[in-house]
Amino acid sequence: MLSAKKHFKYRCLLSLWLIALSAKVIGQSQKIDILYGGNFKKDEAQFPGASIFTKDVNGQVQFRHQGADMWCDQAFLYADENRIYAEGNIYLEQGDTLKLWSNSISYNGNSRLLKAMGKVRMLKDTTSLQSDTLYFNREDQMAYYNTGGKIIDSKNILTSRFGTYFIDEKKYQFDQKVHIDNPEYTLDSDKLTYYTDTKYAYLNGPSTIVGEDYQFYCEKGFYNTELQKGYGNKNTEIHYSDRIINGDSVYFENATSFASATNNIQVLDTINQSIIRSNYAEVWKAIDSVFATKRAVAINVLQNDSLYIHGDTLFVTGTKENRVLKSYRNSRFFKTGMSGICDTIKYIQTEDVTELIGDPVVWNGESQLTGDKMWILSDPETQKLDSLIVESNAFVVSKDTINNLGFNQAKGADLGGKFVDNALNQIKLHKNTELIYYMYDENQELLGVNKTICSEIELQLENGDIRDIIFRVNPDGTIYPIEQFPEEMKKLEGFIWREDERIYTLDDLIIDSKN
Repeated sequence: MLSAKKHFKYRCLLSLWLIALSAKVIGQSQKIDILYGGNFKKDEAQFPGASIFTKDVNGQVQFRHQGADMWCDQAFLYADENRIYAEGNIYLEQGDTLKLWSNSISYNGNSRLLKAMGKVRMLKDTTSLQSDTLYFNREDQMAYYNTGGKIIDSKNILTSRFGTYFIDEKKYQFDQKVHIDNPEYTLDSDKLTYYTDTKYAYLNGPSTIVGEDYQFYCEKGFYNTELQKGYGNKNTEIHYSDRIINGDSVYFENATSFASATNNIQVLDTINQSIIRSNYAEVWKAIDSVFATKRAVAINVLQNDSLYIHGDTLFVTGTKENRVLKSYRNSRFFKTGMSGICDTIKYIQTEDVTELIGDPVVWNGESQLTGDKMWILSDPETQKLDSLIVESNAFVVSKDTINNLGFNQAKGADLGGKFVDNALNQIKLHKNTELIYYMYDENQELLGVNKTICSEIELQLENGDIRDIIFRVNPDGTIYPIEQFPEEMKKLEGFIWREDERIYTLDDLIIDSKN
């Protein structure tokens, strides 16, 4: 048994629910009003239950239902079912901003569902929707088509196979063969959401945007159709003149010719066949500039080998005829049989010249080379290493690999080297040169240690080992038996062995996961 208080509360709630339900039913079942009927007739044999209205000399037939007025040439009103079928020069108004034209209309006043057929055009504000058949749910203010449609606004013409228009939200959802024509670009997508007030497009499926000098592809992203800027965050790629940018997330602005990308980035220079990989990059197309950081690596793709350069920050500048790559802070490079480290690397791609600045070290074969500045030159035609230049405090070191008694060393003011098949074949040291060399015979028996000073030394190398030594201009040297070679003379002034810093494989190129 319910208490009197609870029973009263229950009756009140039930009464309120019944009132709300009644209001809803009354609202849903509001009858279609006839404002002007023109000529009237009945034809129960052919149109049972229908009242037939036809325009006359005074004007078209006019109906009204819940805020919408409709005009037509002929109408069939089924009053008992509260529905109407109309045909001939259909015109419908809903409020001040929505208008619709078609050849015929079928409308149910209870469900407020409308079907417009034949040359349908719906105008909302300044946006026009066109289709052969359009379904309009006036209850939810939603229109859709499934046999192809066209949307026209101030700048864009958009077509698709399927489309849904959420009128209050000013939002379209398009599916299958979505295409936008704009005077400045075209857009193709499998699925797209478009807002008519902001002109924003949200891409959900394989999508391609082609502008005057760019092409953008993604499988999920956003595009501002007025400002031509947007981003993609799934399988994204942008073509910027002679560069192709890939990344997990890519953003671009056409007005500033700017693009940025984050995570798993690749920037391909299609002219010079070079690649930059990093986790953050910026591309300024108008000034031919690329900035990359976070595990940044530049790859110069060669026919039989490639040069890899890493640094905390990479910059590429210059036109396609004169690309220049600069690596700043903790710079490192790797190439088959050769590697090096320094503070700054400057690489002129079109000339195949690599400049090493700031405490440079280069390893080639078994040799370690140091100096204040270095240049590595390649042959632009064969793309093989050609020569090496070391300026100021040139120093060459290699281990005595036969008996491990010490280090072969040569130093001078500067150095010039020649490569054969990417390996150092000849080294010339100039000015105030010194040499320490462990000499062996053909049976690898130690002959002694050569300690010489002269003006110029030439080293002939084979497989990284010294095969022959030529002293020029007043050499002054001594060959010491190993047991008589003083300990304090075993290292030339400025000697430093940096084997623990050497890059042996490509996996060693990046040592700090933060860069």
